[in-house]
Amino acid sequence: MNDSPDPTPRPSIPPDTVVGHVHLKVSDLERAVRFYTEALGFEVTQRFGDSAAFLGAGGYHHHVGLNTWESRGGAPPPRGSTGLYHVAFRYAGRRELADALRRLLRLGIGLEGASDHGVSEALYLRDPDGNGIELYRDRLRSEWPRDEAGQLHMYTRALDVEALLAAE
Repeated sequence: MNDSPDPTPRPSIPPDTVVGHVHLKVSDLERAVRFYTEALGFEVTQRFGDSAAFLGAGGYHHHVGLNTWESRGGAPPPRGSTGLYHVAFRYAGRRELADALRRLLRLGIGLEGASDHGVSEALYLRDPDGNGIELYRDRLRSEWPRDEAGQLHMYTRALDVEALLAAE
């Protein structure tokens, strides 16, 4: 019996893998913390003075890390440069996504877009540092659009925001 690890690489990432957290460089920590707590509803779970904060939901240690270690007072990357396109936060259901939209509207935070992708409904916005954010909810897998061959067929259509706001 061989107790050494199997040296053969796995062909794919395990299906139960999740994105654990995102850590963002910000120019003004207090401004970023206000946005992520007041606009998005995260809670501060830990701070490192005036240089970093960790925020989570539901008692989790952190979903978002914010720091000014290399970026205090800095400008966002210019359009046309490489980097993070957006970070996406998945909500449990349509009602929760509607609540998030109501909070954004109440705070006067505008959307850059709102899309129905067939598999999900998504809201797009930017944080104060220009980082792209997607707030979305997945549809049930049984509702995902498929082509004649049974292959996934995602699309981008305008989201009916009024219908989302009416969700209870």
